Amino acid sequence: MSDTKNKIEETISALKQQRDELGLQIHLGATEAKEEFDEAMQKLDKMSSEFEPVKDAAEESAENVLASLKLVGEEVMTSFDRIKKSLK
Repeated sequence: MSDTKNKIEETISALKQQRDELGLQIHLGATEAKEEFDEAMQKLDKMSSEFEPVKDAAEESAENVLASLKLVGEEVMTSFDRIKKSLK
């Protein structure tokens, strides 16, 4: 559980850093990229808020939530990759 918890914390941190970098690029970028960025930010905010109460919970009760958060993190990463490609 601890390894999974650490991985999700690292993922959230990395996604927030990418968010900040992309936010600067989008400021001057296309409307389509901005819309996808906004959608990804909603997912990241939800992921962060759902992880907080679970990160210290018992392993059995948290497994499904952690798996769900991992999938949301992957969706946000995919969105960030598409945004980066559209800004090039």
